[in-house]
Formats: sequence, structure tokens, C-alpha cells
Amino acid sequence: MTMSTTGVSARTGGAAHTGTRVPSIAVRHQPEPDSSSSAAKALALLSCFSPHHPAMGVSEIARRAQLPKSTAHRLLAVLVDWEMVTKRGTEYSPGARLTELAALTAQPDSQDLRRIALPHLLDLYEMTHETVNLCVLVGNDVRYVDQIHGHQAVSSPACVGARLPAANTAVGKALLAFSGDEVVARASDRLRPATSSSVASPTQLARELAAIRHTGIAYDRQETKPGLTCVAAPIRSWSGGVVAALSISGPVHRFRPADAAPAIRAVAASVAKLTQEARWQRHLPR
Repeated sequence: MTMSTTGVSARTGGAAHTGTRVPSIAVRHQPEPDSSSSAAKALALLSCFSPHHPAMGVSEIARRAQLPKSTAHRLLAVLVDWEMVTKRGTEYSPGARLTELAALTAQPDSQDLRRIALPHLLDLYEMTHETVNLCVLVGNDVRYVDQIHGHQAVSSPACVGARLPAANTAVGKALLAFSGDEVVARASDRLRPATSSSVASPTQLARELAAIRHTGIAYDRQETKPGLTCVAAPIRSWSGGVVAALSISGPVHRFRPADAAPAIRAVAASVAKLTQEARWQRHLPR
């Protein structure tokens, strides 16, 4: 098995892979930028990229950023020079420099979490041969910190670095269930259903979160993408809160999430214990 910490690949019998090479930038609601600021306009261009739209032409980018095409073209040329954006043919996508900057945003705690969780992610993959994810909560979204998948993995908006609405995902609901009331209220006020099966009302979300608190297991029943299902469990903190969540996802015709629920619950508990011990050891006198 070969492993590294970012953009990597970990192999088990030549089948499992971790990480992705290019981070995705989630589109999210932001304050209106100062129209006179070139920096704000450049950020608006970068914010157009997402797991659903990893590469686009200048016309589409200009439309999404609500900028004149000539302005978008000029700023994209600057971003290409700085390797923030890559141009292939007529399409633009996130560049190598963004990958480097994304690596710098990983806090030590996040790196520790990945290091501790990785062997357990591999165990879950070996049990199921389906995609295994490690996620944290960022605002109303979940961010995918690590991922292992095989050659049979189906297309999904979830990839390392991606951010998806928490209420649409099993990992997100697992995280929300053990978060504070203010966090849950904010997520409830800003629901963004992705499919006809997604959580569509605060009442429905509250009911699901109550069930998750009781069972310790969350499900995504084609709520992120039609045909894709998922099971998740929270990684709890010593105080009863939550630091991250694990999930296993696969196509509905092949993967039965309820069958994997006991395993993912047990693995999440093991990772939680190791994480708590690691944090305690960091505070020991040296």
C-alpha cells in the first residue's frame, strides 16, 4: 500500500484510491462584491467552479459570475498566468496553484484526523468495496476531507475538497444531529434540495435528526444524486459533540446501506476514541 497526505493514492490490492488531484470550489451565496474591485471579480470567477461544473468556457463562467464576457476573459488570462486556473482548449478549470493553496488550509487537527482515520477508512473499503468518505462540517455544508474508492465507483459530486449542503447528505445529517441548536437552525433556514428525495422542510430535517440521535446512523436515500445511496455515522468528541463523520456510498442497485450500518457505527466509535486520546496526549507535559 502506498500512501501520501494530499492528492494521493492509497492502494489495496490495486483497487482502492484516496484523494483527488484538483480541489473543487463550492458555489455558495456570498455578499455582493464591490463592483470596482478586480480582486472581487476574480474571486467571483473562481467561485463558479464546483463538483458539478469543474470545467467551463468563458461564456458560461461570465454568465455565472454575472460579469461581462470581456472582463471575464481578461481576468481569466491573469488567473491562468498565476496558475490559479488552467486552460485546456476553450475550457477553464481550477489550476495547480489552487491545489497548493488548498493544502495550506488544512489545520493540524484536520491532518491528525486524516492520519488517524485512514486505516479505518481502508477497513471499511475492504468490507464493502464501495466509496468511503471522511467529512467535517463547514457552515451549512460538509467538506470532504478524505475519500477511498475503487474502480467500480459511480459518478458523484462528492470528492476530496468538495462542499455539499449538509442536509442533503448522510454525513451532513450525522454531523448536524450532534451539533448545537444554532447550527441546526441555520441549516434548516437554508435548505437546498438537490433531488426530489432531498430534505425539503425544517420539520422533515428535525424528524430525521431526532432519529439519528437515537440510532447513531444517518442515511442518504438518493438525496444527493438519483441512484446513489449512503450510510453515515458521527465521530463524537469527548464532550458529546461531533468532530467529523464517516460514510459509505454506492449505487442503489448494488449497495444496501442498512447492512453496513453496524460496521460504520463501530468504526466511527473507534476513530472517536483514538482522536480523543490523540488530543489528550497533545496536552501532556513534555
